[in-house]
Amino acid sequence: MSPIEPVIETPKEVPKEPAKQVSLPSSVTVKKLSEILRLPVAAIITELMKNNILATINEEIDFDTASIIAQDLGFETAPAEEAVAAGQFTIESLGKLLAEEKNSGKNLSPRPPIVTILGHVDHGKTTLLDTIRKTNVAAGEAGGITQHISAYQVKKHKQLITFVDTPGHEAFAAMRKRGLSIADIAILVVAADDGVRPQTKEVIEYLKEYKLPVIVAINKIDKPDAKPERVKQELAEHGILFEEWGGDTMCNEISAKGNINIDKLLDSILLIAEVEDFRADNKRDGFAIILESHLDPQKGPVATALVRTGTLKVGQDIVAGTAFGRIRRIEDWSGKNIEHAEPSVPATIYGFNVAPQVNDIVQVVSGKSLARTKSKEAVAKKLTKIQDEDSEKKKLEIILKADVQGSLEAIEQILFTIQSDEVALNIISSGVGAITESDIKIAESAGALVLGFNSTPTPVAKRMADKSGVVIETYNIIYKLVEAVKEKLTAMLAPEIVRTDYGRLSVLAIFKTGKHDMIVGGRVAEGKMLRGSMLEIKRGDEIVGAGKMQNLQRNKANADEVGQGNECGVVFEGAFKIVVGDTLICYKEEAKKRSL
Repeated sequence: MSPIEPVIETPKEVPKEPAKQVSLPSSVTVKKLSEILRLPVAAIITELMKNNILATINEEIDFDTASIIAQDLGFETAPAEEAVAAGQFTIESLGKLLAEEKNSGKNLSPRPPIVTILGHVDHGKTTLLDTIRKTNVAAGEAGGITQHISAYQVKKHKQLITFVDTPGHEAFAAMRKRGLSIADIAILVVAADDGVRPQTKEVIEYLKEYKLPVIVAINKIDKPDAKPERVKQELAEHGILFEEWGGDTMCNEISAKGNINIDKLLDSILLIAEVEDFRADNKRDGFAIILESHLDPQKGPVATALVRTGTLKVGQDIVAGTAFGRIRRIEDWSGKNIEHAEPSVPATIYGFNVAPQVNDIVQVVSGKSLARTKSKEAVAKKLTKIQDEDSEKKKLEIILKADVQGSLEAIEQILFTIQSDEVALNIISSGVGAITESDIKIAESAGALVLGFNSTPTPVAKRMADKSGVVIETYNIIYKLVEAVKEKLTAMLAPEIVRTDYGRLSVLAIFKTGKHDMIVGGRVAEGKMLRGSMLEIKRGDEIVGAGKMQNLQRNKANADEVGQGNECGVVFEGAFKIVVGDTLICYKEEAKKRSL
């Protein structure tokens, strides 16, 4: 009978409690962190000290540090989100908003029609835009224009019309499509002497897709070989039927260059605008589409936007994609300062932290903190920008912080113009705001220098840097920061070795041969011999060895130099053995600093 085996019960695993989730802001005081985690301040300070961070109760720590401390204490962390920080508007979602606004019929006021001019390259689109602008804009209004922007307004019969320019080359098909998506009316320009061309067909397809009211402008009718009727027939074959043929498309025969029938074309636009009755709610906060943007060296990020509904005002906080800011100034299309921009108005906006992307939607937000929250990914994202991937190059590792994104972008663009075959700049991390303890940790691990432009370290970060030996340099003038980087890169360059030959000695006798030195005698055949110089040994036509002149004697007395034609003795230091008949070449080398 086999023994009864005891039944061993496997102890049940006690399920672990899931980690508590907390949301942390981009920076937080030690006291506030203790409140968020519902732990004593002493526990937070103790945990910070375990991580070699000394911080008092009222000092701020950054998100990364707070997150590490919270996780060590058993919490899961995430960046804080504002409740209203929903998804950004896109052209599509803005289109839905405009449709809902139109269907509601509430608070709507008339607005100028938005017109885009499209057509095949060289059919006269640009000439037509220029002619309309020159002949229909008052001289006083046009006087402020300093550069071409992609949208402007003209006045006809005391009514405004907004024109949005789109490139004509085939490479810009996507931009032409974008132009159609924000316009109310499209003018299709077709040359009377050329007819329907590939881009014309492409535009017709876009017109059908967006179902926009179309006016055909048959251009160049003053040319001898103009055939407007043939053009109408070709367009009819592609589904464009004119009113006189029973269709619904208006047609104007014009000459943009000769300013023929341009007034009639504008009248056609106003007629369609009257029928369509374009309206928007100018009482609500503004929504606008970015048409173009750039970084101006003096003015910072500059964006041209077209207001689609609502009103943008100076002083409002705004976001557009990953860009954010407060409207510092608004200019109309002619460069005049305006306090607000209403629907259908093209406006140049100053105040973004970075230049937004084309097609981004400008929207007003409630407060600068929300503006920063909506684009926090752009602000908090740490980028590694390596100027050159060549691993053999010496690299200057830096962490770059600036007060605003515009300054950061400008500095980076300048720094990456510094080129060298031997040294390179490696921006390990860059960002906006104060220099924090996270920056110091990265710098310490990478052996990097921390540079701040109008950005200073927090007290906690300063103590960490002092303790770890991380160097922090701060500047308030961009060119001084750039010059400092250039100097550091220059110091990393290997010096240029400049050699100067002084003379040649023909060896006539060997007086002593040691293990690492020799005493030889000879006559200076050329130039002079200098005590302390370097020596090359030439045997026949080849350099066979090298060493150093330890001492030089003439007539058994020490000499600093011996000139041509004189005999002397030389104490040679080196492993190579000199023989009678060799030539000693006397030279010196000097290390010279190089520049980038």
